[in-house]
This record gives sequence, structure tokens and C-alpha cells, in this order.
Amino acid sequence: MRIRGAVLERIGDDRPFATSTPLTISELDLDDPGRNEVLVRMEAAGICHSDLSVVDGNRPRPVPMLLGHEAAGIVEAAGSDVDDLPVGTRVVMTFLPRCGVCAGCLTDGIRPCLAGSATNEQGTLMDGAIRLHRGGEAVHHHLGVSGFATHAVVDRRSVVPVDQDIPPAVASLLGCAVLTGGGAVINAGRPQPGQRVAVVGLGGVGMAALITALASDDLEVIGIDGVQDKLDQAGGLGAAATYTPADALAAGVRADIVIEAAGNARAFETAVQITDAGGRTVTVGLPPPDARSSISPLALVAGGRSIIGSYLGSAVPRRDIPVFADLWRQGRLPVEALVSATIPLEDINVAMDHLADGSALRQIIDFART
Repeated sequence: MRIRGAVLERIGDDRPFATSTPLTISELDLDDPGRNEVLVRMEAAGICHSDLSVVDGNRPRPVPMLLGHEAAGIVEAAGSDVDDLPVGTRVVMTFLPRCGVCAGCLTDGIRPCLAGSATNEQGTLMDGAIRLHRGGEAVHHHLGVSGFATHAVVDRRSVVPVDQDIPPAVASLLGCAVLTGGGAVINAGRPQPGQRVAVVGLGGVGMAALITALASDDLEVIGIDGVQDKLDQAGGLGAAATYTPADALAAGVRADIVIEAAGNARAFETAVQITDAGGRTVTVGLPPPDARSSISPLALVAGGRSIIGSYLGSAVPRRDIPVFADLWRQGRLPVEALVSATIPLEDINVAMDHLADGSALRQIIDFART
């Protein structure tokens, strides 16, 4: 079938991307789903730093590539081996499919799936296939999803069904921002009643971590960021206190659980410094591969502190997405607060500039406007 999507043509173009236009809106051919795949009509897709990191060259991928990994849509067809997703089911995309049997999958979310990671690097689906083509040329899949398009064919293991009462924009964010930030709190941080949780870096993932911690009434939650508007939003959502990184260090702020979601070396150092004795630093940000930090090993040992790396919130999507959906349904997880703008697909390059500027949490592509 013919679809429209945002294809990354080149990596590392100069900014502003609105001028250099590394992404073009293209007509593509999409193959029918294979035996263990589904065809999804996209309803909403979020624009995430993991997309930007491909555009700016921090995470090189093969091009051309149809970007987008945080999305939700409606199943329109399924392969012969898929018998549990009827046509009309709303599904959340997840950017790390899990085979369920490898050494990574047997860690209950701690380690990524080995097979899923390998195919994500190659720009294919789980069986090694490429279902996207343009003028006879293969167009690579992004993290098994390629959600910046009107339709996608994805592996069954890349989607989790949700009820129809979950709005498309909310559903899309459950698959990445909430799963990563919220999962870092619940699965890796595991705060106990009465503890203090600090979040360093209040972008989409960090703000998702903050609202997840706030969903527990027995935690004190603070937000740390260099942008005042984000601190104001964190305070409005219920954070007990907010600080710039410099102010947090000057004030001697300490927390039992610190979530680092900024994705840069200095933010990681700040997170470690404010982690109290016996506490956990959970890092979910993805800095450039050559980034390095300086910390004191003695402070870790003498204070009994732990540093935990958490990829995709140490989550098992089929287990955790329904939990977050239920928190939203109960009114305890205001996922809508993460949405800073709703845009048509055609504004994708401008949206990448906004994300790079740090002026946006989550911009949502509304395919009803495309």
C-alpha cells in the first residue's frame, strides 16, 4: 500500500533543521505484514530525543530511514500467526521488541533483548525484513516502528494493546516517555514510603518520571532543570520543590532516589552528587557516545550509594504499559501534561529544532491533521 512518512535522508545536517531539511515527507510503498506482524494505521506519534539523536548524528543509523518510535494507532490487518489482535484494536508501539527467550529477556527488563537490539541497529524488523520501499529502494525501519508515517508494519512483539478509552496522544506517550521515565522510578529506583525522589532533567522522559513519582502520595518529589518554564511546570504538577542544578548543589539538596534524564555528562554528575547515603542514582538519559563524567568512587563506597543504568525504564512493556494506563485512568498520572504542542507531520523539521532548543517536552504528530 502507499503511505506518507517522514524519511531521514542525511545524518548530521546543520541547524536549523527547518532550513537544512534532513527529513522529507515522502510517498512510500509498504509491504503487507508478514506472519508475525501487524499493519497499524497511525493516530499519534511523539517526537523524542532518540529521534533527534539520529538526525544530529549522535546515534548513527542507516539511511534513508523512516523515523519515529513513540506512537499509537489502530490495527488494520494482521499476519497469519497473529491471533490476539483483532482489527480495530488500539496498540501502543514499543521501540525495543523482546523475543522472550534470550539472555537479555530473562533478566525481567534489566537488560535489553539481544535480538531486538541487533535488528534495531540494522534498521530492520525482528525477522530481518524491510517492509518499506521508495522508488525500488529500501527505506530502513527506526527501532522496529517507523511511526512518523500514516501506516506502519511492525512485529507483534513491538506493540501492546490498550483499551479504547486511552486517547491516542496519551497512548503514544505510554510506549516511550512514560515507560522510560516512569519505569526508571518504579522498576529501577523502587522508592519506599517516606523517601525523597529527585528528577534531574525535566524533558519528556524526566517529567514522566516526576509525575510517576507524584502518583505515590507517600513520596516527596523535587525537580531539577536549567529551564525555568520546566521548573514552573513541575511545581504546578505537585513537586515539593524545584531547583536549577547550581542551586540544588549550593543548597546541599539530597534525595534517596535520583533519576537522571537529561542525557549529558554534567547532569549525571549532579545526580550522583545529590544522591544521599544509601541512595540510588538511576540514569536513563542517553548522552553522546564519547561523553565522560567524573565521580568519586570513595563517595559510592563510603556512603553505600548505587548507580543504576536503566534502558527503557528497565521495563517489560506488556507488563508495565497496562499499569501506567490504569494510573492514567484513575486520574493519578496526568500524561497530557507532557504534551507541549500538537503538530502535522509536515512540521517535523521545525519540531526537531524545538526539541534541540530544549523548548519542548513532547510534540505530538496528530495524523488526523496530516
